[in-house]
This record gives sequence, C-alpha cells and structure tokens, in this order.
Amino acid sequence: MYTQGKVQKSDKFAVAVVGSRQISLRGKNFTKKFVKELVKNKVTIVSGLARGIDTVAHETALNNGGRTIAVLGSGLNIIYPPENVDLAKKIVKQGALISPFAPNTKPIGKNFLARNRVIVSLSLAVLVIEGQARSGTLSTASWAANMGVEVFAIPGSPATDWLIEQGASIATTPQDVIQYLKSNAVIDS
Repeated sequence: MYTQGKVQKSDKFAVAVVGSRQISLRGKNFTKKFVKELVKNKVTIVSGLARGIDTVAHETALNNGGRTIAVLGSGLNIIYPPENVDLAKKIVKQGALISPFAPNTKPIGKNFLARNRVIVSLSLAVLVIEGQARSGTLSTASWAANMGVEVFAIPGSPATDWLIEQGASIATTPQDVIQYLKSNAVIDS
C-alpha cells in the first residue's frame, strides 16, 4: 500500500460511505446527515474520492472535524477525478490517501474494482447511500459480503433496494449504523 498523510490507530473504527457518482439532492442530504453523526461518534469515513457520494462524504467528514481516508484507483500522484485535487490535499492533512497502485498508475476501470476491495478491508461496515442497478457501488457491497463486513443500505434507489432484498441491513437514520457499531463493542456506548 502507498500512503500520503497519516493512518492512526483510531482509524480502525471506520465506516465506508459509498454511492452514486450522479448524486441526487436526497443522496447528498443523506450523506451529510449520516457522515456528520458518524464523525461525532469518532468514526473515520472511508471512501473512494470519486464524484458524487464519495466527494460529499469526504468533504462532510473534514467540515465536521473528522478523519477521512480516500482510497484511490490510481497512483497517489494521479488524483482522479482532477477536480478533487484540492480535496485530496485537505484529506492528507486530516486523514490519508491510500492506493494499492504504484505511482504513475493511471485510473482505469479495473483499478476501481480493486480499490473497492481496499475500501472494504479498511472498514467495519459499508453504508451504501444510493446507486443505480449496475454500478461500482454494488462491487463494493459484494466485496463486503464476501469479506464478512456488514452492509447497510438506505432504501429508495435501485441499488440500495436490491441490496436490501439480498439481505443488507436497512439504514434509515445514522443511529442504525451507530447502534450496530456499539452493539458489536466497536465504539463506546
């Protein structure tokens, strides 16, 4: 793994927040609401620095004094999407950028699938905000299921409704995720 910034012991208390690149207003509001409460409970937010849900998750964590880790699908010296270069610099100061890829690795499709596995491996749970029926979001949830990591989904989008049908836990409030972490003695009650 390649890292910029600092990974701390407290980052083991992390939840992945993922979803659509084509974010809806509803998705944006849910992302802000959930991330704000998770950060308040000292949970590190992990995501993939992509457009949409990922960007809002990282920004909300930073804006609320929390820690966030961005896992890249490229080398650390190639920030993708390019409009997130400034966000990546902020993350380095208040968290970390992580990549399983060597410097100069370009952001190609298959790399994002590998990135999704790393996102899951750093997280105690995965929260899917919204997504389409065919999306990388489902790849992340699949990795989580295969790795025994709890998947939460907010009802109301094709991806999340399908995940709930497949057995994902329903998340309608941040407390649904926080209660899971507390009941599993992951964070203090």
